[in-house]
Amino acid sequence: MKISGARTEPFAAIRKRALARAGAQVAVRETQTPDSAAFLGLSEADLTPQVQEALTTLMTEIDDLRGEVSRLKLRLNEAQMQADQDVLTPVLNRRAFLREMKRVAAFAQRYGSPASVVFFDLDGFKNVNDRFGHAAGDAALQAVARRLLANVRESDVVGRMGGDEFAVLLAQADKETALSKAASLAAAIQDTPVEFGEWSAPLHISWGVREIAPGSDPEVALAEADAAMFVRKRKQA
Repeated sequence: MKISGARTEPFAAIRKRALARAGAQVAVRETQTPDSAAFLGLSEADLTPQVQEALTTLMTEIDDLRGEVSRLKLRLNEAQMQADQDVLTPVLNRRAFLREMKRVAAFAQRYGSPASVVFFDLDGFKNVNDRFGHAAGDAALQAVARRLLANVRESDVVGRMGGDEFAVLLAQADKETALSKAASLAAAIQDTPVEFGEWSAPLHISWGVREIAPGSDPEVALAEADAAMFVRKRKQA
């Protein structure tokens, strides 16, 4: 788009004029810029002490700005991690877990790769809180989260859905693979009692599996895994 009255001039000329306005003594020349200063558009004659001081100040300000941008990115990453992590355990919260399910479902739809979600529920957890207190209950939830994290791959995702409910997102896993993995995860949770002070008790867990259909809704897939867990729990009762 052409603006009426606008002038077109070389960028080097604009740069020189700006430096001159800043108090730099810039020599006007007609010859081509030497390679040693080509990146600035200035010759050795142009680089008077005033110009060098102005450029040094500018580069320092640019370095400071880059450092500040890096610090801001770090703080943003830390804030994102805090927003995604469960408040009690070292796993994702429900919102972040559902976001990861949506990402995996989209990947499955695009590439046809399988994925599954496993829903876990602690049996009799209310009795732990009622008998030994909420601190013991918190210790039990933290133990479950740590054991799940210790027994999944880096590509898998663990989340707490709320209360005593957890879920594991298994990448590249069809239903049969997920059923086998769910059984081994349940065994890892139940095989070692949880200890808190003088209290020590084994944990019992129920689980259900749902293979994630390409492009499926995360909430629906999670609800179906939850329903499969209740079916299994009734059969074992």
